[in-house]
Amino acid sequence: MTDFVLDPSTIPGIVLAGGRSSRMGRDKTGVTLGGCSLLDHVLSRLSPQTAEIAVNADAADVHDLPIVPDRIPGKAGPMAGIHAAMIYGAGLHATHVVTVSVDCPFFPTDLVSRLAGAVSRPEQIAIAASQGRSHPVFGLWPTALAGDLEEWVRIDEKRRVRDFLSRHDVTEVAFPLHPTRASVLDPFFNINTPDDLMEAERWLEALRA
Repeated sequence: MTDFVLDPSTIPGIVLAGGRSSRMGRDKTGVTLGGCSLLDHVLSRLSPQTAEIAVNADAADVHDLPIVPDRIPGKAGPMAGIHAAMIYGAGLHATHVVTVSVDCPFFPTDLVSRLAGAVSRPEQIAIAASQGRSHPVFGLWPTALAGDLEEWVRIDEKRRVRDFLSRHDVTEVAFPLHPTRASVLDPFFNINTPDDLMEAERWLEALRA
């Protein structure tokens, strides 16, 4: 048994929006889906689930939200963004911080509560999964691991997320596919290319039907 209980209402959320967006050809935060930016779609889902929200980006139109830039130079990948999120959360005296990706506009509305419910130890990481695949950018991260993550990013040349996770206590939380009028949608469908954006428009239409 454990006495550690994580209250979802105390968890800050960070939108990871600092990627290169090379396949999209432009900053994803301003990409429009159904008349709204991807950032707006993500904020509408994350806001009811978290204590407060910031955006991991160098610079962006983020509606006066706090911007949390990478602390590790050189565009070191998503784990650098997660490291910045941990530092930000620690500054708010939070034990954990949740991260989501700006290019996934359909992620579950119960993401944070389910990840928090899976954590039973202070330094345990919880990450989302669907269809047998893990989605670590949708994760609940202990802020106490910021120092270890920074050291790992600096010395590990491959920077595979699974390699960092293998060093720690991790639990996966499986999320179901979402039924729509057209078919079933993986809630972690992500938009990397213009073709993906066109597909996302079709999914959005099916969800609204």
